[in-house]
Amino acid sequence: MIQRTVYKRLVEWKNSTNHKPIILRGARQVGKTTLINQFSDEFETYLYLNLDKKSDLRLFDEDDLPTLIDRIYVHCRKTKGDGDTLLFIDEIQNSPQAVHQLRYFYEQAPWLYVVAAGSLLESLIDNHISFPVGRVEYVSLAPCSFLEFLDGIGESFDAGAVRDLKGDGIHDRLMNHFLNYMTIGGMPEVVMKYAERRDILAVDSIYSTFLNAYADDVEKYSRNNTHAKVIRHIITRGWAYAGENISFANFGASDYRSREVSDAFLTIEKALLLELVYPIVEPRLPLLPNLRRRPKLVWLDTGLVNYYAGVRREIFDIPSIMTAWKGRIAEHIVAQELAALTCEFGKHRYFWARDKEGSSAEVDFVYQYDNIVVPIEVKSGTNAHLRSLHQYMNLAPHDLAVRVWTNPYSVDTVTTNSGKKFRLINLPFYYLGQLNEIIRRNL
Repeated sequence: MIQRTVYKRLVEWKNSTNHKPIILRGARQVGKTTLINQFSDEFETYLYLNLDKKSDLRLFDEDDLPTLIDRIYVHCRKTKGDGDTLLFIDEIQNSPQAVHQLRYFYEQAPWLYVVAAGSLLESLIDNHISFPVGRVEYVSLAPCSFLEFLDGIGESFDAGAVRDLKGDGIHDRLMNHFLNYMTIGGMPEVVMKYAERRDILAVDSIYSTFLNAYADDVEKYSRNNTHAKVIRHIITRGWAYAGENISFANFGASDYRSREVSDAFLTIEKALLLELVYPIVEPRLPLLPNLRRRPKLVWLDTGLVNYYAGVRREIFDIPSIMTAWKGRIAEHIVAQELAALTCEFGKHRYFWARDKEGSSAEVDFVYQYDNIVVPIEVKSGTNAHLRSLHQYMNLAPHDLAVRVWTNPYSVDTVTTNSGKKFRLINLPFYYLGQLNEIIRRNL
């Protein structure tokens, strides 16, 4: 069983005096239902409804909330008691009436803890479903982070070493774990299957099932036939462009126009299968993306990218993480780890591009910590070769930067060509999940 980091956030919600219903948001197969089933152990009574089932769906024909709650108890064969009760409404997108009634759970039954989720929920929000503003809160669930991966495969000692920042003594072992994580990704079902035999090839059938499910969802996401065709084209061909700065027009060697591709990408992005990561041009707050620049394509999970893009064999044979697929897989897994640092929904990732005509200077990612915007480069080699990072630091109002690499942890003092000194945190991949603590210690 994988202990998800977001579990702590749910426990905090349970212990709070003001617990609005939670909408658990995440793409297909990231473990939403499994997580809440685990979380139900914190409660004396657990009421589970799946609105894919007609019998469960019909319950919400009842408008009177007290009567509805009584019907739910009877339907679930549970009796009311004095202990805490969790109601989980799965596949809630099948009932706009159930969504509408969430506000009344908050107003009229504050003693009841309510969580809702749905595999197609994201594509319907704001188009066909409107959640009661101010009466629900959102929690995001991403694929497993590296620490969750270690927990899932039974490497609790090594996970503890990473959490305590004591990984130097087992650096090679942790890098081997990370290479395996980078190869298979963080989809929970894949991680658990890999844990059984430590056989990377044994998870292939799961990947295939995922892709078929995503493709089948196209009809549910799309507005018309053309829209459906473009979405299907992106879902089947777009994995090969992971980590690239993409153009919408003729994407994937197609004849589709920029507007058609852009609309399709936004629909898939809303389903949380990918993110279009845009650049900022100013290394300070607030983070303002330049939407006129080409975005970087980052998919939900690096393991899915490796399998669907057909590059996994290349990763098996690499001498270093940095060389896999011209470095794009290393950058992609960093993006995935950055997404896992928070369960707050709506957080975006960004990179930096120099605001000058003809300039190619870019920093792979930027990360907001408190009131500073920390640049993150995914690159080996000498400090002098980090030219884009130097340009960024010349403009930044602080003196802290991060380089993700394959060597052990260290901190260097670096001087740019313009004479500015800054501290460069050299971060091994396995410490990405501890980024906040490491930055805190270096401020």
